Parts: sequence; structure tokens; C-alpha cells
Amino acid sequence: MSNNRVPVDSQRQKKLDAFDRLLTIMDELRTLCPWDKKQTMDSLRYLTLEEVYELSDAILENDTEEIKKELGDIFLHLVFYSKIASERGEFDVADVLDSIAEKLTYRHPHIYSDIKVNNEKEVSENWEKLKLKEKGNRSVLGGVPSSLPAMVKAMRIQEKARGVGFDWEEKEQVWKKVEEELNEFKTEFNIETNKPIDIKAAENEFGDLIFSLVNYARFVGINPEDALEKTNKKFIKRFTYLETEAKKEGLSIANMSLDEMDKYWEEAKQKK
Repeated sequence: MSNNRVPVDSQRQKKLDAFDRLLTIMDELRTLCPWDKKQTMDSLRYLTLEEVYELSDAILENDTEEIKKELGDIFLHLVFYSKIASERGEFDVADVLDSIAEKLTYRHPHIYSDIKVNNEKEVSENWEKLKLKEKGNRSVLGGVPSSLPAMVKAMRIQEKARGVGFDWEEKEQVWKKVEEELNEFKTEFNIETNKPIDIKAAENEFGDLIFSLVNYARFVGINPEDALEKTNKKFIKRFTYLETEAKKEGLSIANMSLDEMDKYWEEAKQKK
């Protein structure tokens, strides 16, 4: 085991006290609050998803105060699930924390054992190999949740494949694949002609094109989910500006020409 241990934070007791306070409040709410007493893992599930997306929004907005609040909400949910499980005699929060601690030490043998690694890539490869062995998955992709949003799932599939060495060597190779998929997409959509489109075949090519673009983004260090969400937010901001300014002039977007709308759109692009 490595002797390069990080010194214990001088504020550790303050952190432990804060966590203990949350556990105490959870016990009290579960006993005394009519709403909290009724909750189950199933009833909390969709609320947890909402909290995670709110945290994601706060991170994209770089809103430190909001990030802190959303992390607090997620901590509450984690404690809540653990409390419900403890009432059913299944596990408690100590079991949850011990479980993740054991997993982290097991999957970081370069820190807690005598395994040597040279870079982040080797760390990722070891992680996926250990995970495959630990879970008994027949495929390295077996651990990708089926309910993930499609773009996030594509990213995770590609990352896991990379973790066992299945990846391109140069970004030029990845971009060549993007161009190949783009040409197949254009052909299937009959861009150059007015021939009828085979929607099912075109959909397949569109999916291949998106997957290849996600792959290129991942390869060059861009998170495609974050990039698309930032573009979504940018579009909403500019479109809202268009609506607001048009209304000031007594105009309705539905009755405006593209040139009229473009004027406000260009103005919105100049706004920070």
C-alpha cells in the first residue's frame, strides 16, 4: 500500500459534525413529518432525477452558490434512501459509505497497492478491467445504464471502449470517420436530388453521424452533452431577446419576415 497518504483535514471534525446533524434531522423528519414518513424509494426517484438535472444546470451556469444548494439537496436524497433501507433492515448509510470506500481502494491499485501506471489512460484501462472482473459482466459495455439519455450513453459507451484499448490513435482518423458518415447521411437524404427519402434508412445514417460527432468531441476533450446544452441555453437567450424586442415594437414573430427576425437575432448575438 502507498505511504503517500493525504494528511487529515484540520476541519474534518466540523465536516463530520455537519453530516451527523443531517443524519439527525433525517431521523426526526422520518419520525415526525407526515410527508417524509410516507416517502419510498420509488416516490423519491423522480425527485432525485430532478435534483441531479438542477445541479447540472448550476454547474453549466458556473453558479457556485446554486451548486452548493443543489449538492445539499442530493446529499439529502442519499441519506433519505439509506434511511429507508435501514428501516427495512437492508443497509444503512454506513454500509453505503463503506461500500464506496472499498470500491475506490480496489479500483485504485496504483494508490493502494503496488500497481504502477504512467498516465490517466492506464488508470482508466485498469478501472474498466477491474470493474469487468468485479461485476462479472460479459461485456465492458454491460455497466452502461440503459436509461441514460442517448447522447450521454454514446459518450459512456465510447469511454468504456477506450478503457480497454478500443479507440482511434489520431484525431484525423476520427474526423475521417465523421466525414464518411456525413457523406452517407447526405446520400441517404438525397441532398443533391428530389428523390423520395427512405426515412428508416435516413434515421440510421443520422444516428451514425451523431455517434461519430460525439466520438470526435470526446477524442479532442469536448463533452458533447455540455456543448449541446450550452447551445440550447444560447438559443433560448437569443430567441427570448427576439420575442421581447419584437413585442416592444408591436410586432408578432408569427407575422414577421425572416429578414426582420434576423435583425433582432444579430442584435442578440452581440449581447453577452
